[in-house]
Amino acid sequence: VQLVESGGGSVQAGGSLTLSCAASPYTIRTYAMAWFRQAPGKEREGVAAILFRSGPTFYADSVKGRFTISRDNAKTTVYPQMNSLKPEDTAMYYCAANIGVGGRWDDTRSYRYWGQGTQVTVS
Repeated sequence: VQLVESGGGSVQAGGSLTLSCAASPYTIRTYAMAWFRQAPGKEREGVAAILFRSGPTFYADSVKGRFTISRDNAKTTVYPQMNSLKPEDTAMYYCAANIGVGGRWDDTRSYRYWGQGTQVTVS
């Protein structure tokens, strides 16, 4: 399973970014998909997840109301739409996938497959 993230960049506080995670059609339609982030010196933390074809979705408290995760089966992509960005959102963002999630959605051990990451910087 290959996951390819894109869409990172630099943005001013209050701005928006949409990240993308591209994968095979089977992966996008079948796997549990999630986004994690890791800031320098901090542990990787779960941001959002969409577990099955049409949900459910889960969000970290720190991003609720600001981030929206969705999947586009036609484009074989999973997006987090990130609005009202804050400097504390600065991190490397990673896409993750697994055939199912046996544990917590925000536990890195629940996901076998990972992308290389895309940097988001908010100033």
